[in-house]
Amino acid sequence: MRLIPICMTCSAALASPVLAHAGLEQTNSFAAGIAHPLSGADHILAMVAVGLWGAIAGGRALWVWPLAFVTTMLAGFAAATLGLYIPLVEPAIAASIIVMGLSVALALQAPVWAGAVIAGLFAFFHGHAHGTEIAAASVIPAASVIPYAAGFALATAGLHGTGVGIGRLATGSSWKCALRALGGGIAVFGGVALIGG
Repeated sequence: MRLIPICMTCSAALASPVLAHAGLEQTNSFAAGIAHPLSGADHILAMVAVGLWGAIAGGRALWVWPLAFVTTMLAGFAAATLGLYIPLVEPAIAASIIVMGLSVALALQAPVWAGAVIAGLFAFFHGHAHGTEIAAASVIPAASVIPYAAGFALATAGLHGTGVGIGRLATGSSWKCALRALGGGIAVFGGVALIGG
């Protein structure tokens, strides 16, 4: 039964477009914000991997790393909507998939603050990609931006929670091996996205 959530997550990721930053037609609603992180495998895999890594680390990492990701992602979003240009956003997003996947695959142990910095650094780029879409769509009024940001923040937290849940379910040694293999697969996907991008 524990394999079901893992398979569902992988299936959803593989059925999605590789990168979800080509621009959305509608970026001015709460529903669009919720849908956006679910529209590309890059978002799904990176955000689930943050939760998986937090579950492997345990303790405060379970909530600090996802919280750092969501908070810094919103900062990146705000920076982009205000017109701050950041180069290499897509390669940084692909790199986030690789690093987070490897962190899971290697069961990387890190101090809580270091994991928060790593998650936050990559989150800034994910948020910037969201904000660039808003800026490109000329949807700058707060009345439109805030519901969209709230939607993608909530969806992101949900993806982190999915990763934490899968990680917490994988308690047996065979399941831990499967979890690490999943991390390796996520890293490989990120490598392919980086080369293909």
